[in-house]
Amino acid sequence: MLEIDRSILETFEMKIDPRQLRGGSVLGYGEISTVLEITGLPDVACKRMPLFKTRLAADTYARQYREYCDHLIAAGLKLPDDRTAIIEQSGKPVVLYIIQQQLNPARFVHKLIHDLPDTEIDILISGVLEQINQIWQFNRDHSPNLQLAIDGQLSNWVFLESGDLYYVDTSTPLYRINGQEQLDPELFLQSAPSFLRWLIRWLFLADVMNRYYDPRQVAIDVAANLFKEQRPDLVPRVVELINHYNPTDTEPFTVKDIEKYYREDKLIWTLFLALRRFDRWLKTKILRQRYEFVLPGKIKR
Repeated sequence: MLEIDRSILETFEMKIDPRQLRGGSVLGYGEISTVLEITGLPDVACKRMPLFKTRLAADTYARQYREYCDHLIAAGLKLPDDRTAIIEQSGKPVVLYIIQQQLNPARFVHKLIHDLPDTEIDILISGVLEQINQIWQFNRDHSPNLQLAIDGQLSNWVFLESGDLYYVDTSTPLYRINGQEQLDPELFLQSAPSFLRWLIRWLFLADVMNRYYDPRQVAIDVAANLFKEQRPDLVPRVVELINHYNPTDTEPFTVKDIEKYYREDKLIWTLFLALRRFDRWLKTKILRQRYEFVLPGKIKR
């Protein structure tokens, strides 16, 4: 397990202003977390999750996170070394930090696809699809008692010089025991605009929770990710690979399937981010309240 100086984490959390980050830099953004590199904690990525009203809720999430990671490893995935830390401070939400060994940023798959020749990209993405298929095989072997979900986007994989492929997006522990979702779905809504949570709960929450258990949806998401990563030219090649590795008996994928999915997904997340920014403005400027989440600037999609 990673060893860190917890006092540095506590000091950072005490001083953090999500509107103007100091004492660290942003490595990436998730829907319910921000991935940070914190001054004084070298070589680790700290995923900050200000989601919890009580210590018990944060402890429960940390336990579920550990169980999920253990299941991913049992399925055959390689994960970076990690640990968790829970920070409680008066007047603020309870914050869970998921801390991972920081892997070489140049070796993330969504970056490598800009540097490698097409034949090597084919091999690399085939490796990603093979890893994802290990999750579906695990689910078949353990059905219906235990089922795992996975977000297979290319930015969640790191291909090291050693030839090992690592999965890093472990901070949302989506898994079901006897058909029962273990993660409280309401936690997904904590980062959503407060005035729209009822609508998101009604229209989108079930879809967000379910899509990562669906082999077809996960495969489409992998290919659609190429549009966001500015490599749409690779989509036809990746569609061919997905049809080769597709573990389902459904009809083959087409480029039009990917394009349609990406248009809809881009619209949803662009609108969602715009509403989160409005929510931040409303809370900080009008209501004079604290807004806990660090939001990205303009995202090229």
